[in-house]
Amino acid sequence: MTVDKGKSVSLVLGSGGARGFAHIGVIHWLEENGYRIESVSGCSMGALIGGAYAAGKLDEYEQWVRSVSRADIFRMLDLSWGGNGFFKGERLMHALKDFVGDRLIEDLPIAYTAVAADVTAEKEIWLRSGKLADAIRASISMPLFFTAFKHHGAELVDGGVLNPVPVAPTLNDKTDITVAVNLVGPPLQDREQAEAAPAEPEDESSILPEGMNRLIDSVKEMVSRPIIRDWGVYTVANSTLDAMQSTIARHRLADYRPDYLIEIARNACGTLEFDRASEMIEFGYEKARDCLGANGQKP
Repeated sequence: MTVDKGKSVSLVLGSGGARGFAHIGVIHWLEENGYRIESVSGCSMGALIGGAYAAGKLDEYEQWVRSVSRADIFRMLDLSWGGNGFFKGERLMHALKDFVGDRLIEDLPIAYTAVAADVTAEKEIWLRSGKLADAIRASISMPLFFTAFKHHGAELVDGGVLNPVPVAPTLNDKTDITVAVNLVGPPLQDREQAEAAPAEPEDESSILPEGMNRLIDSVKEMVSRPIIRDWGVYTVANSTLDAMQSTIARHRLADYRPDYLIEIARNACGTLEFDRASEMIEFGYEKARDCLGANGQKP
């Protein structure tokens, strides 16, 4: 099945750290093939890439990330002594403002939503107005890595904690199709086994509430306690977050199905491997072509 070119698109960009560079490749494929992106909903890296695109700065951002080395990344990280995350994110905010300036979301040429999570209230926060840079910073606050972002008295963290692929903000869009990019798809080496696996037990739905509650409790603890200076702890926490986000994403996508779903394996790239931008951009382009090209099929 081939999707008609020229259609307007609501683009949903999921969370997943450095895997999010695949979003750039997806956007390139859509534009090269005549699709009009009129709405973007994103969380975490999806909010960042989507925000750069909505502000008309994606080309500049891509040029920068393709040239970034691992040493450059670490130079941007400012330690938070006694905070609720390894890094304060102030240097990152300066970098963000270099790209998006002081743009307001309501002044962007396309609809834009950044999704963050208020873990104290246990709810999603949809940021659709105010400073674009602030919305992005709130949405990319990966638990334990960046300090939480204070917004109207609430401490906000990565939106992927509660909704890794935020389709819901696009439900009232007047676009022709919704295309979602899930960065916590089945692991590459397990794909064949996953496709051949027997049906999951009927009570699997109980995994989601229990898993979300455990995750929310752990994030609350991270936000309220002094930072633990042990990268091993972060590695374990990040792996756990990836696994739980994959489960949450699967259930969320069952409730809110996009017209087309592009899945990026959650082990295609490490969450912090930001020096692999070029590789992931090409990977995203290929995945968009596979999903939406001549042989692409609806999910």
